[in-house]
Amino acid sequence: MNTALQKSLTYKKYVIDDNLQYFKPHSTKIEKTFADEICSSLSGDSKHIHPKFFYDKKGSALFDKICILPEYYPTRTEIKILKNLKSELSEYLDGSFRLVELGSGSSMKTRLILDIFSKIQNKIEYFPIDISEILTESSELLQKDYPNLHITGIIDTYEGGLEFIEKYDDKKNLIIFLGSSFGNFIPNEGKNFLQKINSTMKKEDLFLIGLDLVKDKKILENAYDDSQGITANFNLNVLSRINDELDADFDLNNFEHCAKYNEKDQRVEMYLKSLVNQSVIISKANISLKLKQGELIHTEHSHKYKISQIKDLMEKTGFEIKQNWLDVNKHYALILVSKK
Repeated sequence: MNTALQKSLTYKKYVIDDNLQYFKPHSTKIEKTFADEICSSLSGDSKHIHPKFFYDKKGSALFDKICILPEYYPTRTEIKILKNLKSELSEYLDGSFRLVELGSGSSMKTRLILDIFSKIQNKIEYFPIDISEILTESSELLQKDYPNLHITGIIDTYEGGLEFIEKYDDKKNLIIFLGSSFGNFIPNEGKNFLQKINSTMKKEDLFLIGLDLVKDKKILENAYDDSQGITANFNLNVLSRINDELDADFDLNNFEHCAKYNEKDQRVEMYLKSLVNQSVIISKANISLKLKQGELIHTEHSHKYKISQIKDLMEKTGFEIKQNWLDVNKHYALILVSKK
């Protein structure tokens, strides 16, 4: 990547060693974006916080705990599918692919994909894209187990990271978006995001996405409101992050976690409910927030899909389905696509 391009994209390059480097937008850009988005999303009558802001260091650690909860089926189900598709996925790859991950992982899922790459490549290139600084830590953990792994991290939004990679070079990419994170998008935004991915992909690139399927309401609601309260802490932590990074004065004791399944819209909805009438100042976002008792701040949608809907969505966003894999209970799907 040339210096002029790096400068034009307002990224700074950090080299840790021969096998690990990362690019990060200038800190003023990150802070301004966070403050601007929080100001916009909490100023209106329908208050919300984008779920991408869950994942600071503490939030990422809490999510790792969620993934091993007995009620939270998506992670273990997706891992089971990945273990079963190893040989089938490798049929679509050759030694010239790079792995690009939307979200940063040192978890078993990332490792299962890297294991496939290890069998067909002497040198593996891995480009994780994550808004959280945890990217650097997870990268270092992966390097301990994969000595032939060369990591270029991008600390930015998914959209920003995809644009970065599009301009980086001409190498073929396997882009992965696991964990059913796509379900966080509302339908129009999700469609736009898939079109964005498609527009940055080369003809030879592949895209592997994990999608959660429609199932029993009780299974879904238990998965997002566990008996140990880990998901509640995860949801509330976004207020702690705003306190720390934007000089706000949220009192977490004045909020509770709420999760419910909306059958009509096929989505689990998560909220933070105000338990009292209260005022909150968010200094760096330059707003004073008034909340009534019982008022909700929406923090996440997690949409669930039918296979027929997935096929229609991929068709409409310019993708061709190469293969899809389901678990035995048909709770979850992994879909491999290319550009048409």
